[in-house]
Amino acid sequence: MVERLSALAGHDHTGKSGCLDEQGNAAVCLQNIQGLVLYQVAAWPDSCRMVSELIAETAGCPQEPEPHQAATGSHAVAMRIEPLKWWLYGVTAPIIDVEQGVTLDLSHSRTHIRVSGSAAATLLNRHLPLDLREAAFPVGSVASSVMHHVGVTLWHSDKGYELLMPRGFALSLWQGLLASAEQFGVEVVA
Repeated sequence: MVERLSALAGHDHTGKSGCLDEQGNAAVCLQNIQGLVLYQVAAWPDSCRMVSELIAETAGCPQEPEPHQAATGSHAVAMRIEPLKWWLYGVTAPIIDVEQGVTLDLSHSRTHIRVSGSAAATLLNRHLPLDLREAAFPVGSVASSVMHHVGVTLWHSDKGYELLMPRGFALSLWQGLLASAEQFGVEVVA
């Protein structure tokens, strides 16, 4: 099998830069997450319940996520990005009869960037029109939004903010995030 080359290959050099604190620490950490496995599953209105249960079972979740929420299971993460659409992160989608829904492999079409650190929400708020305060967007939240006119999906995981963006725009969005993060001090990690 051919190994997938990241859209950020050669541009995600590790290291620290920008306005680091006195101890040399950065307030923002950027990471290009490799090996993305991402499937979209859509249901028809009359099969929504059955597909939702199948998604939770595939991910190993005790219950299916509500709209705009993610549920972390023993096998994968299930994100309900729309009332009739889910994303499965980390596992192949189950086979679904066309009478109940459809699946689509998004793995090669998206790039995954993790933004973490004490200034992560502040940085992202300079690019995304979302309220990222903890009370409004707690861990487990998922939102579709735009970043410089490019549709992106943001998931607040327990590791930080996970940006899933179209592969074709990943480099320009990465460069914009990196340049904006310099004011906080930024560390790019592998």
